[in-house]
Amino acid sequence: MKKTAVAPSNIAFIKYWGKKDEVLRLPENGNISMNLSGLETTTTVEFITSYKEDSIEINGIVESNEKNRAIDHLDRVRAIARIQDKAKVVTKNNFPTGTGLSSSASGFAALTVAASKAAGLTLSEKELSILARQGSGSACRSIPSGITEWLDGETSDTSFAVSLYPPEYWDLCDVVAIVSVGRKDISSTSGHKLTATSPFFEMRRFHMKEKISLCKTFLADKNFPAFGELIEAEALELHAIMLTSTPSLIYWTPGTLRIMKLCKVWRNEGIPVYFTINTGQDIHLICEKPTVELLKKKLAEIEEVKNIIVNTSAPGAHLIDHHLF
Repeated sequence: MKKTAVAPSNIAFIKYWGKKDEVLRLPENGNISMNLSGLETTTTVEFITSYKEDSIEINGIVESNEKNRAIDHLDRVRAIARIQDKAKVVTKNNFPTGTGLSSSASGFAALTVAASKAAGLTLSEKELSILARQGSGSACRSIPSGITEWLDGETSDTSFAVSLYPPEYWDLCDVVAIVSVGRKDISSTSGHKLTATSPFFEMRRFHMKEKISLCKTFLADKNFPAFGELIEAEALELHAIMLTSTPSLIYWTPGTLRIMKLCKVWRNEGIPVYFTINTGQDIHLICEKPTVELLKKKLAEIEEVKNIIVNTSAPGAHLIDHHLF
């Protein structure tokens, strides 16, 4: 049976960095994110009895089966479905891969939904989120719709994402400035292992629950200035942990820094915009819908900006009828 799913990437407003359990990908702290309408992965999966091994194609390139996380994830699905058939998987992203735009989140969310259905499973949203998390932690956030919270569970069954608000709740926009198309030097998976080496990590963990509570309050009130200040400070704190780990992680490029500084200039000019950054070099500018066009014009004047992607809050991972093969 052949099935195809589309899943959004997401941007974390309150981040997670570090894992309580490497195998189950349990995060050190709960977190809050928004699914993104303009950053999507489409994946088609078919289990084929005659296949001797899995075939994984991503963006037109056939991947090696050695140490392949997608195959590990197919094994999880096969174990639940109690089947042994190998699979053909074809995946396409509509945005750069490996630059800090959370392609693993959309990728493993799409793979989870398509593969589970192709294997004959009917899983709940909670079950899909738990399964997606085991492939890539942030993928669990791409299963529910809109603005989501990844619950800070101590076990696999209690660590999953839920929708806080549907896509239409608030006209928040995420304007992504692409400043590099190259892959980042250190993967997020490797970076997570260094978290505890930062002298500031314990302090971050100490006040995370309070920060999450504040974020939820500002979202409920649609208090954009307070929300923006919080998420910008949170992004800087996250990268402070990375900068002070051993070895240090420096993801920013000159273009990243330039836009970070310009955000403050633009706010002084009366433009309500705040930045956040994942584990990469590309920068996310958070604003409300009326600000988008002016912000695009500002970004278009910056030499380092290679592309601009405008996102609104998006539905979570879901099946579609159009297959990739």
